[in-house]
Amino acid sequence: MSFFASRISRIKPSPTIAIAAKARELKASGRDVIALSTGEPDFETPVHIRDAAKAAMDRGETKYTAVSGTLELREAISRAFKRNNGLAYLPDQISVGCGGKQTIFNALISTVGPGDEVIIPAPYWVSYPDMVLLCEGMPVPVDCPQDTGFKLTPNALDAAITPRTKWLILNSPSNPAGAGYTAGELKALGEVLLAHPHVWVMTDDMYEHLVYGGFEFATMAQVVPSLYERTLTLNGVSKAYCMTGWRVGWAAGPRELIKVMNDVQSQSTTHTSSVSQAAAVAALDGPRDFIAKHNAVFKERRDLVVRMLNDAPGISCPTPEGAFYVYPSCAGCIGKVTPGGRTIETDEDFAIHLLESEGVAVVHGAAFGLSPHFRISYATSTDLLKEACIRVRRACEQLR
Repeated sequence: MSFFASRISRIKPSPTIAIAAKARELKASGRDVIALSTGEPDFETPVHIRDAAKAAMDRGETKYTAVSGTLELREAISRAFKRNNGLAYLPDQISVGCGGKQTIFNALISTVGPGDEVIIPAPYWVSYPDMVLLCEGMPVPVDCPQDTGFKLTPNALDAAITPRTKWLILNSPSNPAGAGYTAGELKALGEVLLAHPHVWVMTDDMYEHLVYGGFEFATMAQVVPSLYERTLTLNGVSKAYCMTGWRVGWAAGPRELIKVMNDVQSQSTTHTSSVSQAAAVAALDGPRDFIAKHNAVFKERRDLVVRMLNDAPGISCPTPEGAFYVYPSCAGCIGKVTPGGRTIETDEDFAIHLLESEGVAVVHGAAFGLSPHFRISYATSTDLLKEACIRVRRACEQLR
């Protein structure tokens, strides 16, 4: 009999973290590697946020907080929801966790049991299916190909719903494709959900502020108020506020669900760092002009990467609405042969070819549930991105 619980055999380590670790190993061994696999802004946390953390420490705010987060932070989150989305969430409807990942896990472990189904549009963030599996549920991926803009359609959603469906997880703008749902598209999906009252929707809005080219962000509870009571709205400070390592995310929704999520958290992490929570208050209530400045840089990088990748033979790269990823197709490279004689049969083979031949680390599309694609994060310096795209083109030109 195995010492380990059987549920552990259902999951795998995060592919994005594994590839980032492999890139670090190669760099440490002396290889010239450009890592484009991690979704982390290259900008520093703004000074006023860091100063708020230091001030909190000096005030002695280094003790336990409420499991759900400090009242000051939950009030700041409530104000942000009203300001940004026109949504009314009171502090007792908000649960703060150690990043967005923990709040998603808390929600799933609180609601999903053996045989329960969770609809996940593909391509998806790599952690969604494995978290469902850890909860002994069944992830139900729904392919959202490039010709639909990598977005779920109402017909596809309706076809995926069964009596066992518990949740739809909706990420906009999305990781890995950067696809953003318009208010009209969300309303059309909402009409389907209204016809299936047993299905709840979890909206992962972590990239809310990272949108470009006039795209206007919207979220489900805002667009379809009738779904407010069965929507869990998730967000955090990791991406737009350049606070990935601070580990602050939150969920807002019906009080009964939030209470159960807090009960779960009380038996795991208890709460996220008190100092990080003070910093998050400063992030939400303080100046936010740096976001527009960062977005201008991200947009330039996005446009550069899309243009240069589309010049590479065998690559087709659409322009995403938000986040800081592109999700190009490498279909034109499948079936070709590397200089070493290996046939490119999958997008993972293509990613290995990029890493081995040119030292560019990307994440293959199969990790996100939709092939043949690969993900590039453009949250790194423009000079590195230029060099990486030159290398990708060179790697493509090597194939015969």
